[in-house]
Amino acid sequence: MSFPIQLDRPLVVFDIESTGLSPRKDRIIELSAVRVNIDGTEDKKTWLLNPGVPIPKETSDIHGITDDIVKDCPVFRERAEEIAEFFAGADLSGFNSDRYDILCLEEEFARVGINFGVSRRRRVDVQRIYHKMFPRDLSSAVREYLGREHEGAHGAEADTLATLEILKAQLTRHSQLPRTVAELDSWIAPTDPLNADRDGLFRWKNGEWIVNFGKKKGESLKRIMLNEPNFLKWMTKGDFSADARMIASDALAGRLPPPPANV
Repeated sequence: MSFPIQLDRPLVVFDIESTGLSPRKDRIIELSAVRVNIDGTEDKKTWLLNPGVPIPKETSDIHGITDDIVKDCPVFRERAEEIAEFFAGADLSGFNSDRYDILCLEEEFARVGINFGVSRRRRVDVQRIYHKMFPRDLSSAVREYLGREHEGAHGAEADTLATLEILKAQLTRHSQLPRTVAELDSWIAPTDPLNADRDGLFRWKNGEWIVNFGKKKGESLKRIMLNEPNFLKWMTKGDFSADARMIASDALAGRLPPPPANV
């Protein structure tokens, strides 16, 4: 079967599993790609890679790949030329690829001195197509759950009342939804109880708070508080979430977060 749209150069559809959620800081563990050629034929390839850093347990719990599984696998540098050749001259596609997978791959190539040339490639993010074809805004939710058009859209009162109606309709229609606010909160946006802030920049490990990112990753927050206050001052002025900045500010004043419950 020919590809449903005309291709004037190959299209590589790919997905990445990595050590975390930061394209810049985390490392690729698995890369799977299908190269759709101009004639409609397809070539498939999957690489399992040793990221060179420990894979966090919470990440392994998601994709099932552990340090033991990849311990004897090649690192990205050892497969970089092969991967680059597979992607050579091709446009790019994936699901949420514009915000994650392409950035991850670009960073990995940059670390080994290869310019992946994203700016020269056209991109087809399947998630963006999905969102354009099936909008996920308040007016769409009113049509889906309330069966009417959203009159007065973008007026605060009308939007608030519609949101409340939709919440009631969701809880009525979807019997599998949790029945308490606490359970709903956890179901919608699960949080790691060992993280002090929403992004996990500060994390409880081995009985103390540690810094969980950048060059200070794994270092004791208490030690940094006592010996390297400039790092915390930098954090208070940086582009971090408000709760992370508050933790840094409190640490500068000699206050650490309380230990997580039930540890």
